[in-house]
Amino acid sequence: MKGVVLAGGAGSRLRPITFAMSKQLVPVANQPILFYGLRDLAEAGITEVAIIISPETGKEIREAVGDGSRFGITPEFILQENPDGLAHALKLAMPFADGDSVLMYLGDNLVRQGVSDVVRDFEEHQPNAQILLAEVPNPSAFGVAQLDDEGHVYQLIEKPADPPTNLALVGVYLFDSSVNEALDAIEPSHRGELEITDAIQYMIDSGRRVRASMIGGWWKDTGKKEDLLHASELVLDSLRTSLKGEVIDCRLRGEIQVGLGSKLVDCDIIGPVVIGDGVEIERSTIGPNTTIGNGCRITDAVVRKSILMEEVELSHWRLRDSLVGRRASIGGSAPPAFVELTVGERSEIIG
Repeated sequence: MKGVVLAGGAGSRLRPITFAMSKQLVPVANQPILFYGLRDLAEAGITEVAIIISPETGKEIREAVGDGSRFGITPEFILQENPDGLAHALKLAMPFADGDSVLMYLGDNLVRQGVSDVVRDFEEHQPNAQILLAEVPNPSAFGVAQLDDEGHVYQLIEKPADPPTNLALVGVYLFDSSVNEALDAIEPSHRGELEITDAIQYMIDSGRRVRASMIGGWWKDTGKKEDLLHASELVLDSLRTSLKGEVIDCRLRGEIQVGLGSKLVDCDIIGPVVIGDGVEIERSTIGPNTTIGNGCRITDAVVRKSILMEEVELSHWRLRDSLVGRRASIGGSAPPAFVELTVGERSEIIG
């Protein structure tokens, strides 16, 4: 089996952060979202991986992944010139698959349990396609599935206005080579895209076996800020303490990681918290559920339930539920109350 990871798209729901970076490279617990998926594939024994990239962010995806050796994969980068749909992206990868079965993974998704179990299930039962499902409160935002009384998939609908079920398709799909026929047969939807739900529906209508599995553990599509912050909270929940930097006259509570070369002085740190390498924090309160990127400088501030990316400078402000891009600077006269911010790369806020 080979992997196909989708790492294109504009990331419009995460702007202004994604004006300057790929949405798949936004960090969760100081690790790009994309990296979790690549490691999941390697752990499932899938080492040959096509990564679908876009013209806008393809270069930084290539640079971030490199030769793939640190993840245990061998990547091949495939350019999707326009955002013509998930099925179109998969179709571009079919020459790479070369007749093998494929697992398609959306690069901005996080799957707590990984994909090893579903790969084993696919290989054991050998359906033509297999989908993962999760119950969600907002099914109109996803492709949804309808199952018969025996649990077999009989209909898929892409982002329905009036969802017939709350069973959303998780961003992991497995196919044997018969998916080629479906990819060649379907037409663009009203959105102008080749929909993966249409391809799977074609397989169902053609008598192919499509198996569904309910996901165990949690799954997050991190396309929006609130989902990204929730995903960060879920990942941090399994954190274990590791103090590699200096911690001087600080009050620590909960699970906390402090990176190499970091220095914390007279701070309250309430875990779970991840603090990267080369960070300096003085007289501040950090946490809970907060990630501080490498090289940040924080003084006389409070940060809760937030993600600060690399080399952010913050002084005097009280942030919560915030997402702050690389090398942003926030200082000056601050509001007295907590504020919620989404700040793009290299932005500057002077109170």
